[in-house]
Amino acid sequence: MASVLALLAACAFALGTVLQQKGTLETSAPEGDPSFLLQVLRRPVWVAGGLLQAAGWVLQAAALDRGTLVVVQAICTLSLVIALPLGARLTDQHIDRRAVIGAVATVGGIVLFVAVGQPEGGISDPSSEAWWAAILVCAALVVGLALLARTSRGGRAAALFAAAAGVGFGLQAAVTKVFVTQLGQGAAHLLSTWSTYVLIISALSGFTLQQSALKTGFLAPAMAASNATTLTVSVILGVAVFQESISAGETRLWPAVLGLVMAVAGVVTLAGPPGATVAT
Repeated sequence: MASVLALLAACAFALGTVLQQKGTLETSAPEGDPSFLLQVLRRPVWVAGGLLQAAGWVLQAAALDRGTLVVVQAICTLSLVIALPLGARLTDQHIDRRAVIGAVATVGGIVLFVAVGQPEGGISDPSSEAWWAAILVCAALVVGLALLARTSRGGRAAALFAAAAGVGFGLQAAVTKVFVTQLGQGAAHLLSTWSTYVLIISALSGFTLQQSALKTGFLAPAMAASNATTLTVSVILGVAVFQESISAGETRLWPAVLGLVMAVAGVVTLAGPPGATVAT
């Protein structure tokens, strides 16, 4: 059930991202100017994309409540592959051979990783030390990548903004796994727990940085860098914070690692396909 919910979340994220990019491209402010975030709120297509993103988060949260962080995030990475044909249709993105190869590698790698590796186990209540270490490292990465993005242009800026967003989304997914277990304890408890505020901050930072990445007009590098970083951060947090593990034994471990490497290589390949800009 977790895998089905994660796949539905990937579809919602894909269409939502493409619609939001369409909305951001209709604004006049540049990607580095925060004022464009106010302009997009007046674009119905962007609002529709935002609603789909919210639906995707609900589906993702339900999947995280039923499955491991590593598996759910691996499947959610497929949103990139789903978004490419949608982007070609709605925002005139150009899909070439390199993009197709990257998409095939991503899908094949994720299927191999989930089917063979069978990530499992883990704990539901990680220690405070593990959480604080994860939060501080993620915060430093987000700030560093965002500062680099502001001094870059084109596809490089898209990739850097999106990578910063991906770190935020990876942390958001990890915190969501804890947050969903606390929903039944009432509003007073939610307002008094750290997970609520870290969830809000990580979601808002990821959202803002992803919009900046989409504003550049480079859909493939924006989604590829975001998804690759989100997947990588999620795997690291799943192992380091939740103590999740991949099935033991060389017959399963190495094919699973190969699948994960294929998936990351696929999204990296998609990060800079020639002509992956909006047609004019």
